[in-house]
Amino acid sequence: MHPKALLDACAELVKLTLPFEHPADAVVSRYFREHRALGPRERATLAETVYTVLRKKLLFEHFAPSGSGPRERRLAILGFHGPRDFLKSALSDQERNWLDQCDAVVTADLLERHRHNLPEWLVQPLKEQLGAEFWPLVDSLNQGAALDLRVNALTEKRADVQKELVRAAIKSVATPYSPWGLRLEGKPALTKLDAFVRGAIEVQDEGSQLLALLLEAKRGEMVVDFCAGAGGKTLAIGAAMRNTGRLYAFDTSAHRLDALKPRLARSGLSNVHPAAIAHERDERIKRLAGKIDRVLVDAPCSGLGTLRRNPDLKWRQSPQSVQELTLKQAAILQSAARLLKPGGRLVYATCSVLPQENEAIAQAFTEAHREFSPLPVGEILSNLKVEGAAGLCAGPQTGAEYLRLWPHRHGTDGFFAAAWVKT
Repeated sequence: MHPKALLDACAELVKLTLPFEHPADAVVSRYFREHRALGPRERATLAETVYTVLRKKLLFEHFAPSGSGPRERRLAILGFHGPRDFLKSALSDQERNWLDQCDAVVTADLLERHRHNLPEWLVQPLKEQLGAEFWPLVDSLNQGAALDLRVNALTEKRADVQKELVRAAIKSVATPYSPWGLRLEGKPALTKLDAFVRGAIEVQDEGSQLLALLLEAKRGEMVVDFCAGAGGKTLAIGAAMRNTGRLYAFDTSAHRLDALKPRLARSGLSNVHPAAIAHERDERIKRLAGKIDRVLVDAPCSGLGTLRRNPDLKWRQSPQSVQELTLKQAAILQSAARLLKPGGRLVYATCSVLPQENEAIAQAFTEAHREFSPLPVGEILSNLKVEGAAGLCAGPQTGAEYLRLWPHRHGTDGFFAAAWVKT
């Protein structure tokens, strides 16, 4: 595609994304469906340009007024993902001079808000938790995320799959914490690989894999993934159960559960039973009360631990939306807890980095439900021989009781998890 046409397309996609009426990934996917002639390189340039604009929105909006032309074009120029000479061949002399001036700005001379590119309401809770680590977190959020795979432990060995990927010219390293994970170099196309088609691999962040590991589901047990979504953790749990017992995948969205079906077919699992529920107090839940060995509640949350992948979330969430989520999280956790029989394990998790969605929910549940005793997550992971387990849990304000993953520390998305046993 000619540089000018590609830049015009980037500006158009930026304009479609910035109203934040829909998730950025959905906007990008729809644009690609409507422009099927775009090749892989053009798609990569378009997507990465949009995500760069979202990551550095405050900085680019600081620069934009000194430029010329439509706002979305100026933002697309600043965020353009590709060689500078290619980009400059699409610009006027005035635009080139302006871009050179922007490139010459020393980042250290900027205001904090133009360096961290976060909404102010999010800055303080992060600084309170991380102290001097706030800026390393900012750097990691602006880098994008690696592509992690989970090897299907039911049918495959990680080392064998890694060798198979090498034969397909895809390099990877074993993830440092999850025994099932591989971290890839770059973002190669996977869907036509035999390893993908036969269900040997699934795309899943290493942190998400650890949530499934933490449940420690055993052969023959009755297990519930309470907020299963598209089923990434469901499939990991089912494989850990060696395709025995009964694993319910509940979600209030039948649409999300539909995305599980092809993945389930590839996985070779027959112990998974997806079921859409109306709400957390659905009759299906009541019928299973007191019968379940293990329950995972990966609760609906702000998703602010996934900003490397979903930078639009920091602009689409607000203190009000987070407050609404915390009420939902507490209600879901309370309903899910009713499923467990004595001796059963409950795991609550989010992909948020905010204490009000994490520690506050867990502590309130512990205080209100004395029949549930907290389990130290660090000890569980150590017993599972997860290397450096204590370092996955220890934070400035918490001990080893909770899982607390951070992108800049652990190379994963931001995750939280707490665990209890029903006494």
